[in-house]
Amino acid sequence: MNRITAHPVLTVPPREKILFYWNKTPLNAQKNEVISSALFANNIKIFGHHHKDGSAQGIFCANGQCAKCTVIANGIPVKACMTKVTANMIIESVEGLPKLPEVTKTPKISDIEHLSTPVLIIGGGPAGLCAAIELGEHKISTILVDDKDELGGKLVLQTHKFFGSVEDSHAGMRGMDIGRMLAKKVEANSNIDIWKNSTVLYIFDDKKVGILKDGVYKIVSPKIILNAAGAREKFLRFKGNCLAGVYGAGAFQTLVNRDFIKPTRRLFIIGGGNVGIIAGYHALQAGIQVVGLAEALPRCGGYKVHEDKLKRLGVPIYTSHSIISANGKESVSSVTITKIDENFSPIKGTEKTFECDTILIAVGLESVLEFTQEAQAAGIKVLAAGDAAQIAEASSAMFNGKIAGLKIVQQTSPTPKEIPASWYEKADILKSHPGPVQDLFTPTREEGIFPVIHCKQEIPCNPCSTVCKEGSITMDKDPIKGRPRFEGNCKGCMKCLTICPGLAITLVDYRKDPQNPQVFLPYEISNLQVEKNDTIACVDVDGNDLGNFAVSGARSTKDSDNTWIVRVKVPKAIAKKVVAFTIQGKSISEKITKKIPHDHIQDDEIICLCERVTAGQIRDLVRQGATDMNQIKAILRAGMGPCGYKTCENLMNQIFMAEKTAKEDIVQNVRRPLYIEVPLGQFANGGQ
Repeated sequence: MNRITAHPVLTVPPREKILFYWNKTPLNAQKNEVISSALFANNIKIFGHHHKDGSAQGIFCANGQCAKCTVIANGIPVKACMTKVTANMIIESVEGLPKLPEVTKTPKISDIEHLSTPVLIIGGGPAGLCAAIELGEHKISTILVDDKDELGGKLVLQTHKFFGSVEDSHAGMRGMDIGRMLAKKVEANSNIDIWKNSTVLYIFDDKKVGILKDGVYKIVSPKIILNAAGAREKFLRFKGNCLAGVYGAGAFQTLVNRDFIKPTRRLFIIGGGNVGIIAGYHALQAGIQVVGLAEALPRCGGYKVHEDKLKRLGVPIYTSHSIISANGKESVSSVTITKIDENFSPIKGTEKTFECDTILIAVGLESVLEFTQEAQAAGIKVLAAGDAAQIAEASSAMFNGKIAGLKIVQQTSPTPKEIPASWYEKADILKSHPGPVQDLFTPTREEGIFPVIHCKQEIPCNPCSTVCKEGSITMDKDPIKGRPRFEGNCKGCMKCLTICPGLAITLVDYRKDPQNPQVFLPYEISNLQVEKNDTIACVDVDGNDLGNFAVSGARSTKDSDNTWIVRVKVPKAIAKKVVAFTIQGKSISEKITKKIPHDHIQDDEIICLCERVTAGQIRDLVRQGATDMNQIKAILRAGMGPCGYKTCENLMNQIFMAEKTAKEDIVQNVRRPLYIEVPLGQFANGGQ
């Protein structure tokens, strides 16, 4: 069984076992888990085969946006990632086109309930929740719609402590705790009507919004819409991108941190932004081997402290590298990457192949814009917040959601409250990109006890300066974005060490033995337990080896929130350099010596996963003069599948760009109702 039974941060809840059948084989699931997680727990990762080419189908988005995980449950085609297992459920793989069930009775079209609301919020993530809190406090009636059974969005999948501002975005708290805290505030306000397990299907020209609420179709007429629907992950073109075992960070974090499934033994990550780096850290927390990470740019785009955290734990990061191919027959068995030049062209002879069973794609996000665009076209007042407005960190989404909520208050209240200019300045700071890498601020003293802050980059983050009771940690240049610097007194309370989201603060204690001081190291991984007298391989901020040393002690403190403090005595020459210790051996990331044949440019790279349309097919039409995606769709069916071109549109645009098609000449796909495919029966008998 691939279940996580213990975690360094999360509490694994006890769950009742239930029986279900997969292709007539009896298996166990846990009550209230979705089908895809139950199958993964039983080591089943291929859910069927595509009707066009027989390719293996499995999980892809784990968010209900595509249909790659379709299975037949009790005779009905359903999305495995969105449908819960029930006792004795009969689940079958989809081999070819799903066979529709026979109609035994004619459904009766029911009356559709029409409602009106001053405000409709689409999305219960960080931006939507913070906006709802403001609206609720100003007693503005609001409907908040989210398609999950728990509010919080991606926050509830984040086990790490958050960056940003303590005052404005709860920096220093774990993302999952922030999400549940915000949800609790919203749920306690009687002015907010919360619709969980509900999907916004479309915004119509008559200023009405179709919503599937708990399987029942309803029509809502809002005066104002806030689009806080977040973002979707971008995908990549490469040979083998359709194999089972290739999916995004959101799907991975859902399996690991929500459903406590260990979906992989050996993981390789493509993309060095915060999303990919954090997913790698979450994998290590779940006891998964992270073979490596490849980033196309010369430097990772994520925070340096996040990147360094992975490197220190033993994960190699290959910058200026890109993926050539995912290798395997039906599912991933290895990955091949190559070094690329300044034009992102592969450098021949630099290929490297690594054994892995899962490739996590984390190459950026794109805003879910459709709700904003359709509301504007219908003439409904609409605002956007969070990733639906601009891709940034969740700390920014929370603060911008608060601003969006007050903007709506301004439009609905007879006595609108002015939003301070300082709020907009703070919002710009929270969404700002990380600064250049700089030298460390290392204290020169070699006596007493004090923190060493291994932070090389300006990022929006101030928890350490906020919790220092001595006022000895200050922010260089800016109270939120400046780099922290220690000057003054320290009593060794360790609060700065345990609250740091980047695990980038150590405490050095010279008081007992000035020649061999004790260093206090933060630690949050469970697949290598550390106890007194164990030997650990200490490393510096860049992951360079500093030697092996015995552990003096390891424990968590009352206020550390599951961050353990590992004590180790080291020579004073390296005391200020030690940041962490490696937990992965180098053998995990060794290259495969056997060569796997591949080409750098592949016409058979899949662009449209739903309809199996290749890059070569689309490229041929573009070279013949096609500039209209609707024309390409009519000829090849690219974008005609269940996902509604949510994945392939971006990849098609990349081909247009590569073929030097002017941006203004490209005609984008016409968006048609509905955004999400819905069985016709949902519109009959109240969805029953």
